[in-house]
Amino acid sequence: MNYTLISSPIGTLLLNGDEKGLRGLSIICKNRKIHIPQKWTKNDSFFEKERQELEDYFKGKQTKLNSNLQIEGTSFQKSVWHALQKIPYGKTASYKEIAEKINNPRAVRAVGMACNKNPIALLIPCHRIVGSNGKLGGFAGGLEIKKFLLNLEQS
Repeated sequence: MNYTLISSPIGTLLLNGDEKGLRGLSIICKNRKIHIPQKWTKNDSFFEKERQELEDYFKGKQTKLNSNLQIEGTSFQKSVWHALQKIPYGKTASYKEIAEKINNPRAVRAVGMACNKNPIALLIPCHRIVGSNGKLGGFAGGLEIKKFLLNLEQS
């Protein structure tokens, strides 16, 4: 497994992946420790495409991040994550709307839990999910980062 660390306006991003594709993108918040398994290999050049796309995204030049994703999770989680990827740049959807899109309208809380387990932040845009009342709700990276990302995409 290859990994790299990328500086961004929202903090350090930890990317990991292999020849099959990107397997993880985590936002490393200020007070959050990171654990990089010893068997992983630091390989900055492996992620050059992702680095450039992320730089362009944060400059407002890139509206879709186009990495080959290798998503690992339950079939329910994968259905939620695929639905999240269909939310257009600059738009939001509610947990309820996602539950309805995956034909499981009573699974609103489970959708929230799947968002919480999202292994590939930004590319699977769980920051675009809001409550039915329009409030931001939770975000693993913190609400300040969620606000930043939504403002970036809506400007």
